[in-house]
Amino acid sequence: MFAYVVRRLIGGVFLLLLVSLVTFVLFFAGPINPAKFTCGKQCTPALIEQNTKALGYDKPVLEQWGTYVVGIVKGRDFPDDPALKKTAPETIAHCSAPCLGYSPQTSQNVTTELQPRIPVSVSLAIAAFIMWMIIGVGAGIIAALLRGSVIDKALVGVSLIFYAMPTVVTGLLLYQFVAIKWQLVPAPQYVPFSQSPVQWLQGLFLPALTLALYYAAGYVRLTRAFILETLGEDYLRTAKAKGVPRVRVLFRHTLRAALTPIVTQAGLDLGALLGGAIITEQIFSYPGLGALAVSSANQYDLPTTIGIVLVVATFIIIANLVVDVLYGLIDPRVKLA
Repeated sequence: MFAYVVRRLIGGVFLLLLVSLVTFVLFFAGPINPAKFTCGKQCTPALIEQNTKALGYDKPVLEQWGTYVVGIVKGRDFPDDPALKKTAPETIAHCSAPCLGYSPQTSQNVTTELQPRIPVSVSLAIAAFIMWMIIGVGAGIIAALLRGSVIDKALVGVSLIFYAMPTVVTGLLLYQFVAIKWQLVPAPQYVPFSQSPVQWLQGLFLPALTLALYYAAGYVRLTRAFILETLGEDYLRTAKAKGVPRVRVLFRHTLRAALTPIVTQAGLDLGALLGGAIITEQIFSYPGLGALAVSSANQYDLPTTIGIVLVVATFIIIANLVVDVLYGLIDPRVKLA
């Protein structure tokens, strides 16, 4: 198990390097000088040239990428050209490791911008994940056990409605009626857990529910389908014939066998969601990675965009690693070698 995890971690590091290289080529190998986006409407040819040298955009793309990767490990200075450090020392900005770049638009290190936003997106993603797994898997089990009944059809029908409904519509409806009109919960506002755990949980409820209703709709159908498929296996019919209690057959055998594809999908969804739920964060004014991704795209803030891409890729790789490890715990037939 340990050797398997180490190999997967090494593979994940190489994958992150590949993602960063591809992103650099897409953003910095084009005919347009990225320095044109660093000074807004006040850009002059002299200022563009200065920013090009200060940010290293005048170097070959592969050299820029190599400097960026070294900066993640060791940190770096901006500008890192010795000649510029002598002529304009006041423009130097130090970026400690792990350095994900420097944003001229905000005059901040990308790492500094991401640090307060990652806990917001992580809190929202985990809260939504717990809710959609409870709702989706629970409703899927009920629908499978009551196959063909009114309850089964109602659960599947409602799940299709929420699955087809965009999160922007669900979020606005919950915000307008639950929070504002009926005032069942306070208006969502992110409060750090260290400041007030109760307010942190209250602020997460509606945004997490918005995401949970969308994702849970898919898990209702997924869980129902795999449980019905597993219930038809020969070993389960044998267990029932031997008089094994129905609850034991369901939770120890049926659900355990059906969990493998559910865990696979859950890991992928959670990994992507950790990168920021863009629409939901915009609706509820949550200062997470999704909101930062929108603002950086609008401002052509390439360093921040690259940093977000790497953070999202890291979340997805870690989520896939956790899923692979869980395989061995859920299904003993899966050998992690």
